[in-house]
Amino acid sequence: MSVLASIDLNTLGDAFGLGAIYALMAVGIGLVFGVLRLVNFAYGQLIMAGAYTLAYTTSWPVTASIVACFAVVVALSLAMDRLVFRPLRSSSPAVMLVTTFAVSFLLQAVALIIDLRDGTLGEVASAVAPLNQAITVGGVDIRKVTFVAVGVALGALVALALVLARTTIGLHTRAAASDFRTARLLGVRANRVIGFAVVVSGLLAGAVAVLLTVQNPFVQPAFALEDTIVVLVGVVVGGIDRLWTATLGGFAIGFVSVLVNAALPTDQTIFLPSVVYALVIVVLLLRPAGLFAWGRRAAMERV
Repeated sequence: MSVLASIDLNTLGDAFGLGAIYALMAVGIGLVFGVLRLVNFAYGQLIMAGAYTLAYTTSWPVTASIVACFAVVVALSLAMDRLVFRPLRSSSPAVMLVTTFAVSFLLQAVALIIDLRDGTLGEVASAVAPLNQAITVGGVDIRKVTFVAVGVALGALVALALVLARTTIGLHTRAAASDFRTARLLGVRANRVIGFAVVVSGLLAGAVAVLLTVQNPFVQPAFALEDTIVVLVGVVVGGIDRLWTATLGGFAIGFVSVLVNAALPTDQTIFLPSVVYALVIVVLLLRPAGLFAWGRRAAMERV
């Protein structure tokens, strides 16, 4: 009863907000995985680069700072694909996976060098911080970023669903996700499809960078690293072989993380990762294919 009492409407609002942010991350990760069969562990560093952009342009108008954030993240995402992933596209999944780790640590090292130029570690992105203020709705204090996160997540998912279902590039992406080799034999242009996935993934990373920076304006080289690991776990829990199950997994692990954090006593919140990962192990033991993966269709349809 005390556990349920600790979960009030404010906590539910925060849970929906973090779940929405993690869902956006899961879509970005799942889209690239669906096309390239690549789990990109460097995805968090794209978000970090966007957060640093917001910090270094904090004196600009907010709109210009956010546009710069998106531009930097998408450009870095395209450069990562062109310079690193494309030359290794025919390599084994193990080589590609290790490469993403190398890129992740490289970007963190570059960020550390740039950050330490003024002799201090960490930068503050104060321009977007006002979105973290709470507003009262029906007697409940809900942070503005929660509404923005849920709205952006729903809008992005609906837009992506329409693109995948009703456009040529969407059809080609779904075909490539189902069977890349056969799709290429049927005339699907591989670089065009991969470029589409990389750009969309970069746009989603830019949106996540803004939302996470609102919640935590202090940016440092490890920014979003823990969030990325948690989302990757959520993607596996949801069902990595299909974009929508991966998205649900990302939302679920963000939602549950906030609820578990609220339920734990204040002096025991350091055990939050342990509790969450223990729940993940239980889920995977009961449903190895993923919590939201059902039947043979889950194994066939990845986008």
